Order: sequence, then structure tokens, then C-alpha cells
Amino acid sequence: MRLLVSLLFAVGLLGAVRPEFRYAYHVVGDEPTSWPAVLSSIGLTPAADGPSRLLVLPAGTSADPAVWMPRIAAGALVILEGDSPLAEALGIVASRQRVTTRSVIDVADPKLPIIWQESLDLPRFTLPAAAKVYAHERWSRMPLMAGLRHGAGAVLWLAVGPGKQGHERFPYALQALVDLGLQPPYRTGRLWAFFDSSYRLRVDPDYFAERWRRAGIGALHVAAWHYHEPDPGRDDYLRKLIEACHRRAILVYAWVELPHVSEQFWQQHPQWREKTALLQDAHLDWRKLMNLQNPDCVRAVAAGLSALVRRFDWDGVNLAELYFESLEGIDNPARFTPFNDNARAAFSQAHGVDPLTIVKDRKHALRAVWLDFRAHLAKQMQEEWLARLEAERRQKPHLDIVLTHVDDRFDTRMRELIGADAGRLLPLLDTHDFTFLIEDPATIWHLGPQRYPQIADKYKPLTTHREKLAIDINIVERYQDVYPTKQQTGTELFQLVNLSAKAFARVALYFENSILTQDLPLLPSAAAAVDRVEYVANRLVIESPRGVGIPWQGAAMVNGRLWPVAEERTLWLPPGPVAIEPATATLPLRVLDFNGELQTAAVRGGAVDLAYASAGRAIAVLDVRPAMVEIDGVEVSLPILDGGPGRYAMLLPRGQHLVTFSVHGSSKAPSPVSASPVGALHPTPPPGQPL
Repeated sequence: MRLLVSLLFAVGLLGAVRPEFRYAYHVVGDEPTSWPAVLSSIGLTPAADGPSRLLVLPAGTSADPAVWMPRIAAGALVILEGDSPLAEALGIVASRQRVTTRSVIDVADPKLPIIWQESLDLPRFTLPAAAKVYAHERWSRMPLMAGLRHGAGAVLWLAVGPGKQGHERFPYALQALVDLGLQPPYRTGRLWAFFDSSYRLRVDPDYFAERWRRAGIGALHVAAWHYHEPDPGRDDYLRKLIEACHRRAILVYAWVELPHVSEQFWQQHPQWREKTALLQDAHLDWRKLMNLQNPDCVRAVAAGLSALVRRFDWDGVNLAELYFESLEGIDNPARFTPFNDNARAAFSQAHGVDPLTIVKDRKHALRAVWLDFRAHLAKQMQEEWLARLEAERRQKPHLDIVLTHVDDRFDTRMRELIGADAGRLLPLLDTHDFTFLIEDPATIWHLGPQRYPQIADKYKPLTTHREKLAIDINIVERYQDVYPTKQQTGTELFQLVNLSAKAFARVALYFENSILTQDLPLLPSAAAAVDRVEYVANRLVIESPRGVGIPWQGAAMVNGRLWPVAEERTLWLPPGPVAIEPATATLPLRVLDFNGELQTAAVRGGAVDLAYASAGRAIAVLDVRPAMVEIDGVEVSLPILDGGPGRYAMLLPRGQHLVTFSVHGSSKAPSPVSASPVGALHPTPPPGQPL
């Protein structure tokens, strides 16, 4: 009876839905299911005693219609599996006929092949006319997942459970729940994404920048090899793209893929082309590799890179995949590098052997020596080019630097295959300021979402700078046999992103063009990491490691202060535990969007103070054009980008700063921001503050 009363209270029969219940789900019964893995992938948390609007009734659960129909009518959103008395009461009836089911069509993407790894023999179900079918068996068109509305609530019915991991059968179950009224509890704008303009010819930069920001993308890493040589048309497009991104709080990085430089550079300098172990030009896949052991080539590439960095208003540079080929290693000489004259001469001078002879003799005594030499050479290149980028940062102090490096700790073969050795590189974080972006190799793309926390664990002993570790998720068609979809989408994608966001300080997606449209709305929720949510002293308490946005309308108090960082339907919170409650005061201005690491904020008369930290520039979007801006107490003049009605964007310096936006002019009193430590949590509001 206690569970019944709790559930009735939660869905509103005994009162309004308490705010924290919107953030939770409850799985009825004691049998383990995969629904927690599904629902937690977009931030929902378990409610052990049942107070939640979202309730799961797994197959075999006693589901008395007399109990559950009133709950649904009162506003509950129920997930229901298979045949049951409640399903029959809703008009879902199983017949004696069976349907062998393996191939599925989902209305979220009818053209996408969805194949279950194992076929199931399921009863043929019939549904009431009012049901909305979300997924059906391909050949018989038997419904497999459907939604029904009943009173103020709704039911998501599935013919069978979602599978052991939660993503094996119904990739778009979460999209169906959203269609039935589920509101994801959290969102973030911290995602990175890779962008190649060759996949987005003649697109509207403003349209896509708005789309990317809604999907939680805070930085775009743009394929810079298309712009290595000046071209008026291409350069004009890139400048417009950067401006459109800046207006929407998206940073733009130059994504550099050395030793690939550009198509034109390859054509103009055949004498500097990298060679494979067959002494052929190293045109491997899409990359055309140059010899970065040749001093003349290095000088030319360095001059071109410097000009590229200075020609555009980049926010950072990503030095990506600077090592050797290939994933097949020394056993495939047609793809194995480097065998340019310089590398061969250096090895021959040190060891008296041309490495070509080592490739031809699988039992050669110096085989391991050559592979170690190759890994050392890769590390040497990476350190040299990092130093060149740091020199560019002295000219443009706002630049952030990223090094993308394939993981060689989870798949330990990577050192021998491509020369990648994170153990040699990570000590550089002690003396160099950059983000180490770990790319999982194609060899492990089939292993599922749990590999990302495992990868993080491999790197923890290697560096104390864990806040500088990031992960790159490849959203592509995998070459392995994977189910239910070749490319990560739906629940599998959200699990990948969610577990990665909990394990790493930053998550990058390769690439924006491969993210399916139906996944974009839930990406910001999947990427939001939250450790705790509860109700304390009539205030909502949320604790997150890197800050988060929550659904909210109207003014709010955060930690006892009027909070100015909010858009129309989202309240943006700093890291740590924060207590939130409604407020009635009027704000002089709002920070609608902010892509730095928000520490805290405060309102002082006609001014707003905002303390932040950022590895690169930070962008603040305000709803009012400020009359004055101060950074660390000094008045500054910053360009203001017009982002449309009621949206004004400003680029702020990298580092840790206190910025003041004033609607009237010079601020007066000292800022109170420093008086309250980040994450301070008061059990009750300070005297004089409204509840």
C-alpha cells in the first residue's frame, strides 16, 4: 500500500508533481532489466521507492488495470512490455499466431536497416486504432513498439524488452518516449564535433550553426586542409562560418591532419611525398602523406600552417593523428610508413640496417628496434609541432591547442601498428598547455558503450592532468558485424555519449554530418553529467561535475542569489552542488548562453558578474546590449556580434576571469562573486532573500 500511495502522489492524484519526480524513473518489481541503462543515458535517475512520473512495467509484472489505469489517466508515463492484463485493458491483444522477428522498421528513420542479432518468435499483437505505431516487423508489419495516450498520461508498449544492454532491439525507444511527453531533465552545450565542408557544400552557415548549438555542440573542429592555400571563395565561406558559429556561442578550431597537408601541396611537391615500405607514394585512404622528416618540407609546411592560423579568426588548433600508417602494421608493406629517405637514413646510421630489409624478413632481429624507432619518431614529430603551435599562440594568445591521438592503452597493438604511444606523450602535459583528445581505434568500435569508462581507467595512472583528457567518439558505419545498426544511433549512441561524459572532461563527435537527424534533440541530454538530484528544504538540489542546464521558466535563485544565466526554458548551472528555487525579481539582463566553464554569477543593481575559466576563448550571449563591459575590474571594449533580436554575442579571453556586464555604465560596489565559493550550498536562503 505504501508503494501505491507513493505512486499516486507522484503522478498528481494527491497533489502536484514535485519537481524532482520529473528527473526520476521507477522500474516496478525485483527482476533486473536493462531499462536503467536506457533511461540513464539521457540523465534520468532511479527512484527507489517509486515517486516518479515515468514507470516501467517489465514483462511478467503484475499489472492490475484497476490500479494502473487511474495512474496513467492522472499523468503517469508507463513503459509496458509484452502481454498482460493492463495491455489487454488498453486494447493490445496477443493472438496465437507467431511471427519470426529480426528485421525492424522504425518511423524515426524508415530507411535505416535495423537488424536484431537473434531472431525472436513473438505473438502477433493487434492494437487499438488510436495507437501510434513507432516500430514494426519489416515483412508482416506486425507492431513491435507503439504509444497510446490515456487521460493526462500515456503508455509506451513494446512487444518484447529492449535487450540485455538496452540498445539491441529498439534504437529509438527514447525518441518515442519524448513523443509521448517525456522531457529530458538535463542538457549541456559542451560537446565538440568535427566538420568537413566537403560534406556541406553550399549550406547556410547560420542555419547549421543554430542546429549545432541546439544539439549541444560548443566547438566545431573544421577540416583546415581545404583552406591551407588562400582562395577567395573558400576563404569567404570559412569566415562566414566562423562568424555564424561565434554568434551562437560555438568556438571554431582548425582541424589539422598532418602529415596530410592539402591536395595542392601534394601535387606541387612530389619530391616530399611520404613513402610506403614498397617505396610507393603514401596516398592511403583519403590522406596524402608528406615527409615530415625532410627539413625543406617541414619549413614549407610550417610556413603554410602559420599563415593558415593567422588568416582566420580561429579559437584553437587541433593537431590530429600525427603518427604513421597503418592499422594493418608491418605485415602490409603497401600501407606501412615511414620509408622516406630521411627516416631510412637515420635508422641506417644508428643501426647499420636499412629498415626495408626488416620488412622483408619477419624474423629479423631488429624488428622490435625499428618499431620502437618509429614510435619515438612519431612522438618527436608531435612534440615539435606542438611547439610550433605554442609559438603561434604567442601571436594569438586566445588560441587553445588540442592533440588528437589514437588510443593505444585499450588496444595495445596501436604502438606497433601506427607508432602511437600515449605513455611517451602524456608527460608533456606537465610542461605544455593542451588537451589530449583520445580517439578510439576502429578495431574496437564494436565493443559497446562500456569501453569508454574502461579506456578512461587505462589513462588515469599516466597523468595527474585528468581534466585535460578528452574522448573522441567515431559515429560511423562500422566494418564489424554489429547489431542492431551498422552506425551508432539512438540508445546506443546516447549510452556512448553519456558514459563518455561521465568518464572524461570533454566529449568530441566524429563527425557532425554523420549524426542522424533523429538523434540531435537528445544529444545535449546524453552529454550532461549529473551526480545527484534531490529536494532539500523546499529547494531543488543538483550536483554536477561540469555544470548543466535544467528545464526552467521564470526567474530563479541559485544558492540564495538571483541567478542571471538562463534562456527562456533552460536554467544554466555551475559545477558542484547548487540549490535552486523560484524567484520573482527582475533581471537587468540575462546571459542566455555561455560556452566557458561557468563558476558562479551574481546580479548587482544594473550589472551582472560572471566568473569563468576557459581553455580557449569563451562566448557569452546576452539578451541586452551592454553599455559597459569590465574584465577583472578593467573596462574593455569588445566587439558585439548581433545574433538576431535580443541576442548579443561577445568573445571573452581565455583563462580564468571575472567579467561584468552593465546596462547603465560603470559598476559601483565590489563584486560579491568572490565572497561565495564555487558550489557553496546554503541549507536555507540568506536573510532578506525571497523564497
